[in-house]
Amino acid sequence: MTTDVRNPALADVVGVLEEMYDPAWARDWDAVGLVCGDPQAPVRRVLLAVDPVAAVVDEALAWHADLVLTHHPLFLRPVTGVPATSHKGRIVHRLIRSGCALFTAHTNADAAAPGVSDALARVLGLTDLCPLSADPSDPMDKIVTFVPEHLADKAIDAMSGAGAGDLGDYSRVAWNSTGSGTFVPGRQAAAGLGPGGERQELGARRIEMVLPRKARRAVVDALHAAHPAEMMPWDLYEMAGWSGPRGIGRIGRLGQPTTLREFAMLVAEALPAAPQGVRVSGDPTAMVSRVAVCGGAGDSLLEKVRHSGADVYVTGDLRHHPTSEAREEAAEGTPYLVDVAHWASEWPWLAGVANRLEGAMEAAETPIEVMVSNKCTDPWTFRVPSPGGVVR
Repeated sequence: MTTDVRNPALADVVGVLEEMYDPAWARDWDAVGLVCGDPQAPVRRVLLAVDPVAAVVDEALAWHADLVLTHHPLFLRPVTGVPATSHKGRIVHRLIRSGCALFTAHTNADAAAPGVSDALARVLGLTDLCPLSADPSDPMDKIVTFVPEHLADKAIDAMSGAGAGDLGDYSRVAWNSTGSGTFVPGRQAAAGLGPGGERQELGARRIEMVLPRKARRAVVDALHAAHPAEMMPWDLYEMAGWSGPRGIGRIGRLGQPTTLREFAMLVAEALPAAPQGVRVSGDPTAMVSRVAVCGGAGDSLLEKVRHSGADVYVTGDLRHHPTSEAREEAAEGTPYLVDVAHWASEWPWLAGVANRLEGAMEAAETPIEVMVSNKCTDPWTFRVPSPGGVVR
């Protein structure tokens, strides 16, 4: 017997991607999301790449991809048209004519956890990762309620089902404590609460759960449905914001300290080859163990790196003046700098996206084929070593 396999619509795939990389996490100058494509069109094959360039489009169309997912946007500045007389216009026209969509996850993927810098850190063997520049967590509330003991689990289940009690990889997280409450029912109070006008005491469980602020109404409604009492006490507190696991860049530790030279060689072996190679600023014999990384262009974070306690910083597109100033401020100490090709630092992210996307669509019983492009789209094509050596 054969089983029919339903191909997901482009809108379904986009929904999964935007759950992984929420557009709200993107910087305000960025342009992320669906660039072109029919949301109702079926998706069977997805090609992943860093850059939406002509060579990647050639590869996608030759493979009969229905969607190209890239890290870098095709358009970062507003345009008034996409005529095929420009190279970007030609890319859009080719994709549309071939029925292939284009989707971009850029700074929202940089900030995600896991995101671009997580992937870079992992291929370098770093552990104990935390953001270099953390994003504020989504606004959170805490709900506190008091319910009879026999209704406690029902109330927790109801609030959990409405979105409360999720912390990292844990769900249905609740603080429980038992106590008693006193009250004096009025003459018209519900029967079963004791004689009117006389002091009563009832045992109860205090339950505390955190919840996203956007789930506030749903959680309160779920609690009311699970605890249909005449008077149900509950309090809702707005929690102060804190930094979560999201953010730009990562800091972690090597399994064991190593020299800067050996670490630079590890970086060169871990990343795909690019004409630039790996450039290093620092004492090659110095020992390093705490490492900061940022996929892509990271010299805007040099000040944060300096205050982070990192021994060495790995990123791309380090410019002369910011690098010179950072090294002068370090007075020949840490942080040392390792400059890699922009494209190479972001390419490791693609494998993780492929695995997560395939897994999510498989779980939804709408499997797709996903392929990571191996094309080097670094704009530099070759390097000529200086024959005269280095001036000291």
